[in-house]
Amino acid sequence: MDVGLRTPLLESFRRGDAPLEVRFDAARGHVAPRGQEQLALLALLVDDEDAGVREAAEELLARIPVASIAAVIARADTPVDLVRFFGGRGVSPVVGPETSAVDDEAPLVGAADTWDTIDENADPNAGGGETPSQSVTQQIQQMSIVERVRAAMKGTREMRAMLVRDPNKMVSSAVLASPKLTLAEVESFAKMANVGEDVLRAICQNRAWVKNYGVTASLARNPKTPVGMSLNLLQRLIERDVKGISVDRNVPEPLRLAARKKLVKGSNG
Repeated sequence: MDVGLRTPLLESFRRGDAPLEVRFDAARGHVAPRGQEQLALLALLVDDEDAGVREAAEELLARIPVASIAAVIARADTPVDLVRFFGGRGVSPVVGPETSAVDDEAPLVGAADTWDTIDENADPNAGGGETPSQSVTQQIQQMSIVERVRAAMKGTREMRAMLVRDPNKMVSSAVLASPKLTLAEVESFAKMANVGEDVLRAICQNRAWVKNYGVTASLARNPKTPVGMSLNLLQRLIERDVKGISVDRNVPEPLRLAARKKLVKGSNG
């Protein structure tokens, strides 16, 4: 099934990359991205090849108030296919007093688990004899794929910083889909030279994120950002950052040359 929405997390499910355990976890609400993406994910899962996953997804969908679904699919960027899916279930887009309060940046429905007790603002140095990074690293190394996806979605900021570099694309995409993810974290990911190209591509394709100048500048300077995207981002940079790229031997040669041309054009204009 094609729900029209394209995100790295949804693509993993749509391509069939998600193992059965992860699909069950998502159908039960443990993998709970932001509202619009969660609706699209559940729309995929009610058509899953496994009957148990289909049943769990239907049960989870039934728990979401119709008004909340109507409000989310009323967004201007909701794909026609997703609107049509819910239209077939008797839910039409509605914007009004009752729906305006729906928080689409949070999951519409979820399942409670131990991750919900995590306090991201707690002192990371409190308790234990190990350093936080050692402790978290060891935890992650012992996690199954299901547990890493849950941690990417619901874990701490430190866990997300590690899991965004996970070689499993489903785990890194779950980090980007996490409702707990902040713009400051996205900017830090955009600077990383040790994340997968898929992560940088996904950040580039998120309009809300690239509206932030820090994210745009970090992506443009990152040597792992696809060069075609870097060239587009270059046009949005201020002169100081363009100058930096023009002499940076770590960025691809086409980007460095384009930066030099932009500076010459600017000086002649």
